[in-house]
Amino acid sequence: MNRAEFLKIAFAGSAVLATTRSFGFNNPAQAEGPFKLAPLPFDSGALEPHIDKATMEIHHGKHHKAYVDNLNKEMAKPENAKMAKMSIDDLVKSIDAKTPAPIRNNAGGHWNHTFFWNTIGPKGGGAPKGALAEAINKKFGSFDAFKAEWAKAAAGRFGSGWVWLIKTGNEVEITSTPNQDNPLMALAEKKGTPLMGLDVWEHAYYLKYQNRRPDYVTAAWNVYDWDKIGKNFA
Repeated sequence: MNRAEFLKIAFAGSAVLATTRSFGFNNPAQAEGPFKLAPLPFDSGALEPHIDKATMEIHHGKHHKAYVDNLNKEMAKPENAKMAKMSIDDLVKSIDAKTPAPIRNNAGGHWNHTFFWNTIGPKGGGAPKGALAEAINKKFGSFDAFKAEWAKAAAGRFGSGWVWLIKTGNEVEITSTPNQDNPLMALAEKKGTPLMGLDVWEHAYYLKYQNRRPDYVTAAWNVYDWDKIGKNFA
């Protein structure tokens, strides 16, 4: 059995499990600590058919929750007491090459997913407006050209990671990061303020799209909330 076949079977099993229980309500209590998993800002099935309900339940209720729980466990260690008092924004911005991997990975995972949930929604789709649209057109020539560059960056991110539209000064730029890194981190190769992001880990799309990442990237244009993204740019 090759890796693709194994993953398909494993995720199919998760889908069956998702039909018999609610991941949002049957999860064990969150680990004690300063960081909390907020509810999704929309119903888990609200993004269908573009992102399916089972994926959203698992992605938020299992994957995101694990980042929060594991981060809180790290914060309980005496040597991390100072970081435990930070906001998630300040903690992420402080992450450099010396930061222990469990903190880097789990703080990044928590921040990235929280940001992602708050830039997508059932009222998404269409195109950006106002100052953000002007910045995109200035940088890329047109919205369609921007979408093409975004798709290229998403396809080109080898393995797991994220694609970002960031603001640097008054301009925008596309970048990508590995694993759960993001452009706010002190160690980021390209720093900037995230405006929108796309999770290209397999867990974000495999139930519906299997290995067809480009199809997922295309479908995501239907769920981006440009009002929210535009406010990030303002």
